[in-house]
Amino acid sequence: MNKRKKVVIDCDPGIDDFLALWLALRSPELDVMGITIVAGNVPVEQGVKNALKVLKITNRLDIPVYAGAQKPLKKPYISAQDTHGEDGLGESDFEDVTNGICRQNASEFLNKTLMANSDVTVIAIGPLTNIAIAMQKDIQAWKKCKALISMGGAFKSYGNCSPVAEYNYWCDPDAASYVYKHSPVLITMVGLDVTRKIVLTPNILELIQQENSEVASVIRKITRFYFDFHWKQEKVIGCVINDPLTVALLLDPEICSGFKSYVQINTDSGIGNGQSIVDEKSFYHHDANAKVLTQVDSIKFMKLFLNRIAEIDLGLLDQILPAIMGEKD
Repeated sequence: MNKRKKVVIDCDPGIDDFLALWLALRSPELDVMGITIVAGNVPVEQGVKNALKVLKITNRLDIPVYAGAQKPLKKPYISAQDTHGEDGLGESDFEDVTNGICRQNASEFLNKTLMANSDVTVIAIGPLTNIAIAMQKDIQAWKKCKALISMGGAFKSYGNCSPVAEYNYWCDPDAASYVYKHSPVLITMVGLDVTRKIVLTPNILELIQQENSEVASVIRKITRFYFDFHWKQEKVIGCVINDPLTVALLLDPEICSGFKSYVQINTDSGIGNGQSIVDEKSFYHHDANAKVLTQVDSIKFMKLFLNRIAEIDLGLLDQILPAIMGEKD
């Protein structure tokens, strides 16, 4: 039997964070050692509440949740509640959980966990504030980190909160810049170039409804707000679910491909704030600090996602997904 992969998930739940956590917790290959919360999509207090809600749904309230940075390193905090709703879960009004394990000091937990283990992957699906603070406190701990996967940035894709910037890096560009400059481990940049191709459509939601109405009810509640936002903002029918791709990548590295490069995050004020600048042609001749993902097998991802979260038969998914995702020959 293969050894379970140890992972800490740093997040800002968030509709797609909620789905990413759900996927991780339904994947027996992963040993989720803890969940750390950063200010991003929602303030930290709400993020903690939302993490506990997904832990309850998956019967994993044994996993501790750690509150972290309540604001970016330097920039004023601007949430994404216009995208995710005031409660961060599409105004779904799920009942708060009172019997989970809630603790403080996310950065301390991150460093202690890394120092005590040599095989921990950190999945960061929010702004990189907690990660930057942890590295500032003890960079030695991060030399033991097995892998750092970050949902953030954009290479050739346009931004989602400015013409050039993805939200996580735009929310705290100084933290993202620090992490890219100082991380001892190569960062896997799961940016908008690949995550924009992961769309939860009405057809997929109907498939979930037909096969697992209980799961469909939860997903429908949290994504209705997200559907409306994506239509108004980008004329997308459905919603882009960025964050679950990071978890899927750990489960199946062949879902995505890309190239190694030096990446710098723009911290200047103005229109370029938060932009991820990828030195694809190595003009600076710096060593690569990231693997920038550029291609994704969206059907392979969706097959994994639906099988784990909704327990839909793999044979049925092989048969129907190419048709409903518009990729049938």
